[in-house]
Amino acid sequence: MSKSTIPVIDISGYLENDKLKTKEIVNSLHSAFQNPGFLQITGHDIPTQMRNATLSALSTFFSLPLETKLSVHRNKSPCLRGYEVVGEQTLEAAVGADQKEGFMIGPELPEQGRFLQGPNQWVGEEVEVCLGFRETFMEYFTAVHELSVKVFRLVALSLGLGEGYFDEFVGSKDSIAMCRAHRYPPTTKEMAAKMRGIGAHTDFGALTLLLQDEVGGLEVYYEPEDRWYPVPYVADAFVVNIGDMLERWTNNRYKSTRHRVISPVSDKDRYSIAFFNEGLLDQVITCIPTCVEEGEEPLHEPITAEQHLRNRYGGTY
Repeated sequence: MSKSTIPVIDISGYLENDKLKTKEIVNSLHSAFQNPGFLQITGHDIPTQMRNATLSALSTFFSLPLETKLSVHRNKSPCLRGYEVVGEQTLEAAVGADQKEGFMIGPELPEQGRFLQGPNQWVGEEVEVCLGFRETFMEYFTAVHELSVKVFRLVALSLGLGEGYFDEFVGSKDSIAMCRAHRYPPTTKEMAAKMRGIGAHTDFGALTLLLQDEVGGLEVYYEPEDRWYPVPYVADAFVVNIGDMLERWTNNRYKSTRHRVISPVSDKDRYSIAFFNEGLLDQVITCIPTCVEEGEEPLHEPITAEQHLRNRYGGTY
């Protein structure tokens, strides 16, 4: 495995409705989701200016006094929205708490009492006016949500399904979508050897689109060699990977791959924004018909998306 093993796929041909290029894109996606389970996409429709403005707004938010950030702490939200401090989450117990702070948003919905659904939390108006944070982050969220629906259409085609197979699951007003921004403080080489920005894990849900800056630190585990390989920064790219839910749905045809973020050895903070499209809570995740051969038994029992997500979220905070 080498850097080139994590494919970079230009999806502009699909967005331009080029049938021949779409077929090539779909074949590349099909191969990449089987191994290594990670890829990067370029040629998407999220403008550079929007991405840069969002990263800048996040930098300003994370530089606020801790007291201000704690005013929107995730514990005040029934749907896990808001701020989390460095060390609050542990994804790899052997190396301790994750060395990152975060802020999570989702669709603005009335409080409904359902898992992961409800309103966002935002800092007070006097701070918000200065930052423009809410408007900037929600504009980005909406754009990446729309992009994720398009990527799911490519996933559907790659599985031999109708293009709109996942549309209701990922694109309806009740679909669970979350955007979690992270700041990783810089560390020394000695400290980085003992801790992780985020510990080794697989993603919980269906599909992740990650915007990362040039500092780097994301690594993917390659099981045949028992080695970790970096996911290099590619200008204008989103890193794409599937989560455990889609692996289960595809009868393990597509791979939810372990990954981690090493603490950046740098004098700069590292910023990233992970968008998770987890779909409808009531969706029954049962083997997709094209992912089981005649006479073959599915590997997993049916489960609702909600129960799957509850099972995965339960032990990491």
